[in-house]
Amino acid sequence: MNQYHKPTLDKDLDKLSYMGEATGSLGKRLVAPGIGLLFVLVCGLVATLFFFDSPGTYIVAVAAVIGAYMALNIGANDVANNVGPAVGSRAMSMLTALLIAAVAESAGALLAGGDVVGTISKGIIDPAAVANPAVFMAAMMAALISSALWINLATWIGAPVSTTHAIVGGVMGAGIAAAGFAAVSWGTMGQIAASWVISPLMGGVIAAFFLYLIKVLVVYRDDKIAAARRWVPVFIAVMTGAFATYLALKGVKKLVEIDMPMALLIGLGSAIASLLITRPYVARQSRGLENKNQSLRKLFKVPLVVSAALLSFAHGANDVANAVGPLAAIVHTAGFGDVASKVEIPLWVMAVGAFGISFGLLLFGPKLINMVGQQITKLNPMRAFCVALSAALTVIVASALGLPVSSTHIAVGAVFGVGFFREWYTANSLRRFNYVMAKNGRGPKPTRPQRNREEMFRRKLVRRAHFSTIVAAWVITVPASALLSAGLYLLLVPLMG
Repeated sequence: MNQYHKPTLDKDLDKLSYMGEATGSLGKRLVAPGIGLLFVLVCGLVATLFFFDSPGTYIVAVAAVIGAYMALNIGANDVANNVGPAVGSRAMSMLTALLIAAVAESAGALLAGGDVVGTISKGIIDPAAVANPAVFMAAMMAALISSALWINLATWIGAPVSTTHAIVGGVMGAGIAAAGFAAVSWGTMGQIAASWVISPLMGGVIAAFFLYLIKVLVVYRDDKIAAARRWVPVFIAVMTGAFATYLALKGVKKLVEIDMPMALLIGLGSAIASLLITRPYVARQSRGLENKNQSLRKLFKVPLVVSAALLSFAHGANDVANAVGPLAAIVHTAGFGDVASKVEIPLWVMAVGAFGISFGLLLFGPKLINMVGQQITKLNPMRAFCVALSAALTVIVASALGLPVSSTHIAVGAVFGVGFFREWYTANSLRRFNYVMAKNGRGPKPTRPQRNREEMFRRKLVRRAHFSTIVAAWVITVPASALLSAGLYLLLVPLMG
């Protein structure tokens, strides 16, 4: 048989096989961008149908395409913060997380998304400075393009950034290019800059505090299951109350306006009801469980999945305006020929934002979900539970204090807070040290644990490279979006005249 062996033919066949595999792999990589491109083109077509025979048809169509592109990028980047910890802790699979978040995001945007948005993005720019319709549409278009491009770049490098900050930077840059530095409300910008520090710190401190409570009250107890029966319902009740308050303040603004005292009462009632319901549930779930940490994680999985869905709903209700706010402003100006301080969002424009965020999550979300859930620090259901609880509580505290905060910064800050707290607690906790010594049969030690420098470095539980990348991306989001927007405005304004 060997006499029929043709080495040249085998090489050619191998080359064809490799080319086939490479082509198949490339084809798979192009599926998601292809679907995304189809989506933005359909959005442009829909806009054309709604503005057929109108003088501003082409402007609205282009704006719809850009708004859809922005929504895709928000879904790819921002939504990871809601479901990343749950996926990283293995409370649910990537596919389950994508489906739950996509449905919850769309529901939040369409059912509770704000139907009126401020076109000057929370008072960043003086409306009188951009009163000319052509100038205004060019500024909004530049802001939309610049923020979308920046979020796309951040997603590519693996950095979760604030889409709110990106759009604010875009509006500021276009406003400066259109009317100079005097047009900017620098007091408002100062508050936004302060949120760069406030949001992650608050999120990290609150998450670390609850992780400390879980460790002290449940994890490092001789009878973990008995401690879990007592305290896990309390933690779930706190989370339920926090999310009820959060949704009352931020998630249902379109349906009903609720002030802080009423929201807190709703949260308190929800917490009490949750405590009454979850006590027997946790007691039933804990029967037969072994007295070890792995058993405790099972008790946190269901509330963690629910929290991911609620975070996604609230995110859809609040952040859809980042994608469609400037688009709604352009649609209004093109249709009515005037610049309004506030405009209503048409249903088709809201649908562009809602479905765009969901498509972006499904097509491009796994990269950032893995980053937030797995690559910053190791999460389990208890740690991820603390992250989700921190996200809700931080928004409530910030709202009560009147502080502007970023949900992205809060969630990622909470992940960092959990990781850095674990580093400190592992190295310094006498309670943990004595527990581990007793478990290994060595008896408790009355002194604090001693570690050499090499061991402490080896046991770092937060990846410093990701920390540096993410913080750097946060700091430059506003200035980068602003500079890009200013340049785009100077290119666009002649075309709008």
